[in-house]
Amino acid sequence: MPQPFLPQRGNYRNLIAYQKAECIYDITFFFANKFLSKGDRTVDQMIQAARSGKQNIAEGSAASTSSRESEIKLLNVARASFQELLVDYEDFLRVRGLLQWPSSDMRSIRTRQICYARNESSFYREAIQVRSPETIANIAITLIHQEDVMLRKLIEKVQQQFLQDGGIREQMTHARLEYRKRNGG
Repeated sequence: MPQPFLPQRGNYRNLIAYQKAECIYDITFFFANKFLSKGDRTVDQMIQAARSGKQNIAEGSAASTSSRESEIKLLNVARASFQELLVDYEDFLRVRGLLQWPSSDMRSIRTRQICYARNESSFYREAIQVRSPETIANIAITLIHQEDVMLRKLIEKVQQQFLQDGGIREQMTHARLEYRKRNGG
């Protein structure tokens, strides 16, 4: 039986990057609705940036079956959306005179450890219920930084797979030539 030239990919829910993105979205939805004023455009912008990041990972993963180019583009859109969201959280802290924890701060160190180990959005939805806006913003910032690293590595992996395996046209041509060779045609 010949190897399929169109391997099925797209199981985005198993990607840690997607799981973290869902956590970021859930935190942002809670945060924006709880700590920002109704009617403030930032509410919609933050929620949409978090949603865009998450959705573009899912869409890029689904597109990966037939287009590495689309996958890479969509993963980069996800990165850009999370960078936009990062700036919103940093702005929130700065304009309110709240602290963005330095990386050497014990709260920051502990938050990085927890965020590294936990990828379930239910964990964060529960944990943020009793946290201050400063703490929640710093948790979100930590997750966004971790997400950015994961997306950069994922994009590098996809680029490497493209160099190694080629694109869909190359794979289709190779499969067709192999079929002809085996079947005398």
